[in-house]
Amino acid sequence: MKKSLSAVVFILFFVNLNITGANPYRTKILKPNIKTLQIRISGTDYGFPVLKLNGTETLTVEFDEMSHNVRSFGYTVLHCNADWTVSNLNSNEFLDGFTRGNIDDYAFSQNTTYQYTHYRFSIPNEDMHFKISGNYVVLIYEDNRMDDPVATTCFSVVEPKVTIDARIRANTDIELSGRYQQLDIEVNLANYVVQDPASEVKLVVRQNNRFDNEVTNIKPTFFNSGKLSFINNKALIFEGGNEYRHFDISSFYAAGEGVDRIYFNREFYEAFLKEDLMQKSLTYISQPDANGRFIINFQEAFQDVQTEADYVQVHFSLLTDQPFLDGLVFIGGDYNYNLLNDSAQMQFDFDTQRYTKTLLLKQGGYSYQYWFLPKGKTAASAGKIEGSFWQTKNEYTVYFYHRAWGERYDRLIGYCVID
Repeated sequence: MKKSLSAVVFILFFVNLNITGANPYRTKILKPNIKTLQIRISGTDYGFPVLKLNGTETLTVEFDEMSHNVRSFGYTVLHCNADWTVSNLNSNEFLDGFTRGNIDDYAFSQNTTYQYTHYRFSIPNEDMHFKISGNYVVLIYEDNRMDDPVATTCFSVVEPKVTIDARIRANTDIELSGRYQQLDIEVNLANYVVQDPASEVKLVVRQNNRFDNEVTNIKPTFFNSGKLSFINNKALIFEGGNEYRHFDISSFYAAGEGVDRIYFNREFYEAFLKEDLMQKSLTYISQPDANGRFIINFQEAFQDVQTEADYVQVHFSLLTDQPFLDGLVFIGGDYNYNLLNDSAQMQFDFDTQRYTKTLLLKQGGYSYQYWFLPKGKTAASAGKIEGSFWQTKNEYTVYFYHRAWGERYDRLIGYCVID
């Protein structure tokens, strides 16, 4: 059942939070007792967290804390530049209302082997409204310790001043109908004024919500008073990769899709996924996928899957003859926000000749890929393990920012999704 925390509401109308730093923010969990952080348009199962300025939609943020001890969580919202570093704006310049809020909507897990408390809140709300467009980050913290957040989650607010037309093609500047995809993008300005496109605008393109291979700071190849064109730009060539793998652990009574076996080991549930193989086929096979997304689901739930779904030890296994000596292997997907960190890195088992990883995941359906990160690189590749094809149905998000001369923040004036 839901309960309310009795805590003091922080009323800060015109305060500079003085939180600075050169490191860009990402959606991520920062404490081991926090699990399954999600942000999405309220009323939807998944999607990109982008709101329209002065629109009617809200975002729901929710997460689990792995105990039944009620904790005093709060949140604050910061405005960011196009690169997700904190902007120089004071809070009264980007927010109407309070700058902080208490997370007083929570519920205990019911009949689960892992005890947890589910927390949720929505923004904007009656106490907080956004005044301007751009990138935002929510800092979630405990006991008013803003300098020690337990999680951060990112979203954007767009004021649609321009329209974006984009297409994906197989014929690129480096090969014809092979392993890569080329994006051609045109931004129609209409009556919106951009004095100097070379210095005032920023175009950001992301593939399947990944940050490691996103493309930024692209300059238009052609522009006139009404249109900016980003055509035949080598920076907009992406590895096609392959369709995502997937598995379903939404029931304990039968092994779901992609699961070899699932059982209770006297303490908790364990799920062993079917053995994954390197994709060596030279032929593309079309199949539906979710491009790395996941959805929480428990088939036997009575009321609320978010509090009745249990946590499961999920065992991944990638069979290969020998380890890669020139890089690392990761499990890519939204389950860990596409981050290339320890939580996603696999280890090679010489006894069984395979890469393995065990993750504690909440019941539901998950899509994932195996990514290879070469030594010295920051962008991972799916091609070495999954194969790469121009036909792959990837999802691209395009963000178009504008900062006119003399302005102090990056306005997000255009946004679109291409698949």
